[in-house]
Amino acid sequence: MHLTILYRGSLISCNYGCEYCPFAKRYSSAAELNLDKQQLQRFVNWISQYHQHQFSILFTPWGEALIHKHYQQALVKLTQMSHVKKAAIQTNLSCNLDWVEDCNKESLALWATFHPEWVSRQSYLSQCLELDNRGVRFSAGVVGFPQYKNEIAALRQELPSHVYLWINAVKKELSKLLPEDRNFFSSIDPLYHLNTHHYPSFGRSCRAGKSMISVDGEGTMRRCHFLKQLIGNIYDQNWQEVLQERDCSNETCHCHIGYVHLDYLELDRVFGSGILERIPNLTPS
Repeated sequence: MHLTILYRGSLISCNYGCEYCPFAKRYSSAAELNLDKQQLQRFVNWISQYHQHQFSILFTPWGEALIHKHYQQALVKLTQMSHVKKAAIQTNLSCNLDWVEDCNKESLALWATFHPEWVSRQSYLSQCLELDNRGVRFSAGVVGFPQYKNEIAALRQELPSHVYLWINAVKKELSKLLPEDRNFFSSIDPLYHLNTHHYPSFGRSCRAGKSMISVDGEGTMRRCHFLKQLIGNIYDQNWQEVLQERDCSNETCHCHIGYVHLDYLELDRVFGSGILERIPNLTPS
């Protein structure tokens, strides 16, 4: 069995303060961080016990995780496990990057978001170039606010051509987006249009719940982050028995980490092995 896991622990703090994010500039207490650390270590230990399965893991924290050593250490350990095919994480890339040298870079990947309101382009670019020089696989990206078009254009010019730069569509602003802005975002990210839809999902076949699950810090299993229904717990003896094909019960799906698993969209053909870190098979030049 090859199981994809979206892991989101109890961490809900970030060192940036983006206005659209509910966890902006919230700081975790020492007790909260210790709980998150214990939960993460338990998850990593659980993965280590199941050599008979293959795993691909994407960490999707509510906040910035890589500024905390326990997430760096978790990625080091996971990438060194032969049955872990991919260990990826969403990050603002504000951490020191020395730890990546202890990872198996064949299975490490980063989803690195640029926040121009909180970090200079040169600082973010420097981190991207360091990742590239260290041989780490990563995608770069930014939320598609028109006021940052100049920064986005400059970043695309300065990044190596083989680094994919994605644009997250601001769904609630799409109706107000000028045609020239939409065209600009599409010129930067040829797959921008994929992220501009609320895809019909009710009753549709999805890999969520069968070969992909969402797991929280307590081990609670859900089909994905966007369905609240609990289906089990990875720390229960019978956790594998709950994995089965289920049609989606939400009307629509609009987030990359959700809709890429809808069977009818066939986006696994677009992203291939880079589906978790958001790197398509053919990166734009």
